[in-house]
Amino acid sequence: MDARKDYIYGKHALEEALAHRPDVIKQVFFDSEYQGHSLHDRVKNTEIPVHYFSGKHPPGSVSPEDAHQGVIAQIDAEKLLIDYEDFIQDLDVTPDTGLVLLGELQDPHNVGAVIRNATAFGIDGVLIPQHNQAPVSSTVVKVSAGTAFRVPLVSIGNVNTTIRNLKDCDFWIYGLEGDSKESLSDQDFKNPTVFVLGNEATGIRAKTKEHCDKLISIPTEESLPLNAAASTAVAFYSWQQR
Repeated sequence: MDARKDYIYGKHALEEALAHRPDVIKQVFFDSEYQGHSLHDRVKNTEIPVHYFSGKHPPGSVSPEDAHQGVIAQIDAEKLLIDYEDFIQDLDVTPDTGLVLLGELQDPHNVGAVIRNATAFGIDGVLIPQHNQAPVSSTVVKVSAGTAFRVPLVSIGNVNTTIRNLKDCDFWIYGLEGDSKESLSDQDFKNPTVFVLGNEATGIRAKTKEHCDKLISIPTEESLPLNAAASTAVAFYSWQQR
């Protein structure tokens, strides 16, 4: 079976990759009529292979209708993930450290949006399970607006084992749970913090809830539920302000 091929497109996406994770770029394709000489020259000055294409026939999974701006790159999306043991060993844990753990999110658009929110509000790492989880892909990178190249994306094995280890590192574990009577607004976040997200349909697994120090909800009018992207934006902002 052929390995999955992930493509990103647009000048901004390539600039983010070049600035933060050039090691994941496998090759770059420019439209034969591309006029952005500075970006073209920047890539040519690296060891990344460069190819050219007709605007009507872009490479890979990219469509002529996609807003590729004449710039397409194939990336090794899996290479964006770093090993949890290496990450936690090198992490300088302080009361201001914040992480988010994805508990089996299935929609790559949600994963990308959470990564973007994490970068925007200074979260130090996004922990992503290896199983029952939407993988890091070109869609995830696209929705993240290129921030997937900035914030550490950390591959973890068993969710509950990881949470136990994080507790040993003095982290306080908050599960985002819409039905909880404990409110986000009442938290002081004085300790290193981990936010745990659950599956879009079923929420946080029961066993994982038991490992959380607190289950917290975000108060809304008429108890309207928020999706993963909106929930993390509110939670990360509240954490950042404290």
